[in-house]
Amino acid sequence: MEPRDDLIPASTSDAAEVLMHALCYDGRRRTHDAAELMARLVAERLVAYLERSGFVVMRAPTSNAPDSSRHPHPHRR
Repeated sequence: MEPRDDLIPASTSDAAEVLMHALCYDGRRRTHDAAELMARLVAERLVAYLERSGFVVMRAPTSNAPDSSRHPHPHRR
């Protein structure tokens, strides 16, 4: 994987949401062995631990929604 220069620090809530999703889903299938409340608690504890340990989680900046229209947007020039 190539290093990227456009990465920005992820917020703790972003990291917790991603970890919670990873604990609740296997790909697109929902796993039934992890309740949503337990996943949230575990994710928040993991984020707190990573933060105390000095880890910085980076993410790519959000991109604009793709536009397949050939018509120009009225507010863009």
